[in-house]
Amino acid sequence: MRLQTLLEARWIFLVLIFFLVIGARISRWLGLFWATVLLSTIYFFRDPDREVPSAPDAIVAAADGKVVAVEEVFEPEILQSMMKRIAIFLSVFDVHTNRAPLEGKIIYSRSHPGVFLDARHPDATRRNAYRTWVLANPRATLVVRQIAGAVARRIVGWSNVGDDLEKGTRFGMIRFGSRTEVYVPLDCSITVKVGDRVRGGQSVIAKLPSI
Repeated sequence: MRLQTLLEARWIFLVLIFFLVIGARISRWLGLFWATVLLSTIYFFRDPDREVPSAPDAIVAAADGKVVAVEEVFEPEILQSMMKRIAIFLSVFDVHTNRAPLEGKIIYSRSHPGVFLDARHPDATRRNAYRTWVLANPRATLVVRQIAGAVARRIVGWSNVGDDLEKGTRFGMIRFGSRTEVYVPLDCSITVKVGDRVRGGQSVIAKLPSI
């Protein structure tokens, strides 16, 4: 577990350890229950290293999970143009660290309040609380959205506007179940389809057009 994720989880771990100690004093089975909850939470906050594709035209997944949408949509907040959107649903069993899909500078980051529908709900993109990031380099400008879900109530950002990120760099996380969307230019070729499972920072989800 990395320091950033450990700091994010520290209060949760302390509370669970407290209940584990108290529960173990009351009964063996209650102690076993809280030990199971603690171990499951530690597993949730895992943050493994990934081998990031070196190909300069490769755009990687911003999160682990299942691809639930691949479509052309109008991006209304920043670029205000048609783009291709790849939406990834993260269950509580997926790694929830978010990674930069392409190298570039963060030129925009903003949080938006909202409700907490199931992240698979068709209206989740429009109504749920979310945070938008824009990553730009000389070849492309990408939009990434971290969208809260019915269980996930906290969106975390570890990077700031002006930061230069390498492809695959961790820039934040969402806990617990959630949705991450990557918006790429229309001239990009999509390499995944609905139903595919992807790994953040490793799985190629699109490619930039040839120079």
